[in-house]
Formats: sequence, structure tokens, C-alpha cells
Amino acid sequence: MFIAQDWKDYEVIDTGNGEKLERWGGIMLRRPDPLAIWPIQDQHGLWKQAAAWYHRSSSGGGYWEYTRKLPERWTIQYEELAFHVKPTNFKHTGLFPEQAVNWRWIMDKIRQADRPIRVLNLFAYTGGATLAAAAGGAAEVVHVDAAKNIVQWAKENAALSGLSDRTIRFITDDVLKFIQREQRRGRQYDAIIMDPPSYGRGPKGEIWKLEQHLYSLIEQCMKVLSPHPLFVLINSYTTIISPSLLHNLMTLTLHKQLGGKIITDEIGLPVTSSGLVLPAGILGRWEE
Repeated sequence: MFIAQDWKDYEVIDTGNGEKLERWGGIMLRRPDPLAIWPIQDQHGLWKQAAAWYHRSSSGGGYWEYTRKLPERWTIQYEELAFHVKPTNFKHTGLFPEQAVNWRWIMDKIRQADRPIRVLNLFAYTGGATLAAAAGGAAEVVHVDAAKNIVQWAKENAALSGLSDRTIRFITDDVLKFIQREQRRGRQYDAIIMDPPSYGRGPKGEIWKLEQHLYSLIEQCMKVLSPHPLFVLINSYTTIISPSLLHNLMTLTLHKQLGGKIITDEIGLPVTSSGLVLPAGILGRWEE
């Protein structure tokens, strides 16, 4: 398991009863986590000090209960990368801290490549991997996400991290349509990062299910890889997609055509109070 254990501004303090207690900078939040299926050992103490608590609704969605007034957003930092975080209507904060295991790897891979690297980041959200690639010295990073407000958030994170002068193209578009256009344009990338959703709908109501479409997505992405690609990184939070299943998919696509090396594993976050590790998705890495 890859464990994101070198944070200073973020911490999972405790877990249990389907929840996690987190510290985001100086602010503690209480949020649902379906994988924390063990009981809370101490429901008093720090749990009672959370500034906000997200409650799920039986009809879907949920709401935040605030115990004190919070800033609209605040800043946390991971090494040289800085991010705005804020509680959103869907329990998220705009950042997945477990992805720090990938940010450091992305930076190191690009710095060690000793050649210009063009990076494509798909389903790029608020830009954690985009910033890592830019900070690592990528010649160009193309950041693609379908949500305009999320792309704007990513731009703000880039400025916050002092990366506004880097060559980053922020694009609001449907990922599959963008890849198909890049194929027609003949544009190629040395590294591809993707964090596809479990479920979604396309611009014309098309239904996307990761377990049904991930194989074809990888195939489409391979058509825009350069002749000598550096890496492909795939993240997943879909419980049906296991590390071994992802390894099979990457073997039948990337390894079959390109050779190289594949690593797939879980990602986790350390829990301060118990010493446990909270599972937080999986990753798959193909390297040249």
C-alpha cells in the first residue's frame, strides 16, 4: 500500500462508525467515510471539537452542520504546492490528500526524465496532479475537466502555488471528446494522468460506468501517447475495481503494446489516534 504520510497541513485524526475526523490546516472537519466500518473508540474529546460536520441525507446528498463560523475557504500546503480548500455541498473539500503519494512520484519522474515532457491530466479536478507536473518541470501540462467552476479552482491553485508562469492549458471539456479531437489533431503526450469517475453522464445523456468503459478509455488515451512515453497513471475510487483488476486492464493495453513496468496497489491515509491506515482508493502506474 502507498501511504500519504508526509503531510504537515493535513491529518486524519480518528475514524469509525463510517466517519473520519480530519484536520485541514487549523480547522477540524467531520465527514462520512464508508470504509471506516469499525466503531469509534472515543466519541468525545476531539470529535466534539470539529468546526463542521457533514450529515448524509436519506434522500441523497447531505448538509454541513457548523459549530462555529468558518472562512469561505482557506489554504493548505503540501511541500511547494498550495491549495484552496472549502466545504462543498457534496461533502468534499476540493482536495484528495491521499493523492500526495502520486504528486511526489509525478514530480520525481519528470525531473529525472532529462527531456521535455508534455503531460495530459484528464478528469483533472482542482489540479493536484497538474500542479505536481508543472512544479516538476513539465514542458506543458494540459488540464481537462468538464466542470467550469472546478477548472477555475485549479487555476487559482496554480496561482497560489506560484506556477502561473508555467505552460498550463486549462480546458473545460468532455474528456472523451477532447481525446478524440487530439487524435485528429495529431497531438501527442509523454505522460497521461487520469482519475475517472465511477459514474457519470455525457453531454447528451450518455451513461458512463467505470467498470464498463475503463478499458476503452485506456485504449483511446494510448492513441495520443508519444513514441517514447514516460508514464501513465490511473487512479480509481470505484470499489469494484481492485488493484489486480486494474493490473489486468493495464497489462492487456499498455504493457501489451509498450512493454514497460506496471505497479498497482491501494492508497491509504494514516490515522493518528489508532495507528490504522484508512484505505482511500487505488492506483495503477505504467512506466517506460
